[in-house]
Amino acid sequence: MPDNPRFIMIGGFLGAGKTTTISRLAQHYQSQGKRVAIVTNDQATDLVDTNLLRSQGFDVGEVAGSCFCCNFNELTRTVERLGENSRPDIVIAEPVGSCTDLVATVIRPLQQIYAVPFDIAPYGVILKPSHGLKILRGTTKGGFSPQAEYIFRKQIEEADFVILNRIDELNDATISELTSLIQLNFPGLPCVKISAMTGLGFEAFYDFLDLKGNFGTRAMEVDYDIYAAGEAELGWLNAQVALKATNPFALDAFLLKLLERINEGLTVHSAEVAHLKAIGMAEGKYAVANIVSSSSAPKLSIGCHSEVRVADLVINARVAVDPNLLTESIQAELHSVCIEFGIKESINTLQCFRPGRPVPTHRLAGVE
Repeated sequence: MPDNPRFIMIGGFLGAGKTTTISRLAQHYQSQGKRVAIVTNDQATDLVDTNLLRSQGFDVGEVAGSCFCCNFNELTRTVERLGENSRPDIVIAEPVGSCTDLVATVIRPLQQIYAVPFDIAPYGVILKPSHGLKILRGTTKGGFSPQAEYIFRKQIEEADFVILNRIDELNDATISELTSLIQLNFPGLPCVKISAMTGLGFEAFYDFLDLKGNFGTRAMEVDYDIYAAGEAELGWLNAQVALKATNPFALDAFLLKLLERINEGLTVHSAEVAHLKAIGMAEGKYAVANIVSSSSAPKLSIGCHSEVRVADLVINARVAVDPNLLTESIQAELHSVCIEFGIKESINTLQCFRPGRPVPTHRLAGVE
């Protein structure tokens, strides 16, 4: 009798590095001969993460249009579709970065309601250093309202362990301060330090995820009025754009310039970026760039190092600003950069909105 599939959910705030972490996890389990299925999640369609993971050859299902907790049945249907031909050994789930209360609304329902039993791994939440330092210090705003900061803290509160990411970008003093702040704010919470980009610290991460036991059991009270207000602070934009040029253009340079210009335009309006990500795909090649806060420069997380004439572009923006202003700003900067690079753009789809109030399909409060 085969073992039950292992369910691994990796949470964390917008821009924490969940997709890069999940990609490395999936590669690790595949190298062990295990079949891996990945489920991504977003409030809308056209998700950079889904395109990226599929471009890397992974078997990916997407729950779009609402979060896992508010569309639990679609989550389970997606898992079932991924297992139609061969049941996965590992299911890795990436929830929306603005969601919390996932133990009560996803993990416990999987354990107690879903017909197919899962072997639940420890629930890890990635700490985003750029906003984490500001929010956990509690001395200044982290760029967001207290309601959005409430979500950030609640995400960590319900975790079995916290994952401090991007340690390759941090000095020893900052790592030490973040570690101390985690213990001060969440006493006794285990912390694993990693770099999703380089793989540093992943052996300890794998060991933690392989632990057996009763996980996803932390009891947590959530004020859904504050939670809803925090989510509604963010303008949410997903766009799919066709790019076409007479002369070849450098896709990597285009993505970096585009994100730089968008960030500059939003800064004028004092709009804090939670996450801004773009993927360019052309003839089997792809490049990804992202910004994780308004004070951060754009980074090329994956480069294709190629010049192309035709490409598909997907943009995902999560910014504390009115959605109409976000749309106008991104469309204007996109057009400007395309002119600079000699590109004609055609926007195929564009969705921009504020997330609605979270209404979970199930909420099973437990006792720690």
